[in-house]
Amino acid sequence: MIEFFKMSGSGNDFILIDNRDNTLSVVNLEEFVKKVCERKISVGADGLIVIEDSDRADFRWRFFNADGSEVEMCGNGGRCAARFAFLKGIAQENLSFETVAGIIDAEVRGDVVKLRLTDPYDLKVDYSIPVRDDLYEINSVNTGVPHVVRFVDDLDSYDVFNYGGLIRYHDEYRPAGTNANFVQVIDRNTVRLRTYERGVEDETLACGTGAVASALISSWKGQVDSPVDVKVKSGETLKIYFEKTDSGFEKVYLEGGTTVVYQGLLWEEAYK
Repeated sequence: MIEFFKMSGSGNDFILIDNRDNTLSVVNLEEFVKKVCERKISVGADGLIVIEDSDRADFRWRFFNADGSEVEMCGNGGRCAARFAFLKGIAQENLSFETVAGIIDAEVRGDVVKLRLTDPYDLKVDYSIPVRDDLYEINSVNTGVPHVVRFVDDLDSYDVFNYGGLIRYHDEYRPAGTNANFVQVIDRNTVRLRTYERGVEDETLACGTGAVASALISSWKGQVDSPVDVKVKSGETLKIYFEKTDSGFEKVYLEGGTTVVYQGLLWEEAYK
């Protein structure tokens, strides 16, 4: 049996496994992830996080989307991983962990976790891509993983699933694809966000790196100031802090709540 935690970061849910002793002996890790993340059949989650030893930080993580793909970074997953490490005695309240995107610093204060992300790059604003019979005015930035941001007037009625999928698989972003975010600016310190996530292949209740991308691009276009409250579909709010430079942004932080849903033992029949 495999011990695991089920956690939620503002509506993104994850399975977390401590594999510092290398006891996670599954033949095909991609298939394992796909099976245990399948809702109604197994535990069900947006992604799976494996915690491993690191000689550069308090721990190393590997992050997998629900479709089994391994990606560089996930903001809400990172916040859950930081609290998990603190609760398990792997690290103290102020910690760092190793990701493919780089070393991530975190601060755990109760159920609230604040991450300092790696500096964003590939900032590009106000360009167009063809979508069906229209030209979409969009923006993009990499906040650990690639994100497209499109501003809309009526977020509630917007068809996030279909238009998000068209952007996610667009030729412009092949072969890796992108995440698609749809944003409505409320005031100088508040935006609303809905996200279609690559690897989940659906709209999710929240997206940490997408919240960061939305806040940064809104700031670059002169619509908001740091810190920015990003209200996500789950009803929760993520707070984004940053400093603007001549060419982009630095000192970017993502802060929000986490929830430990349960701790359990995964039986073999749940992933075979």
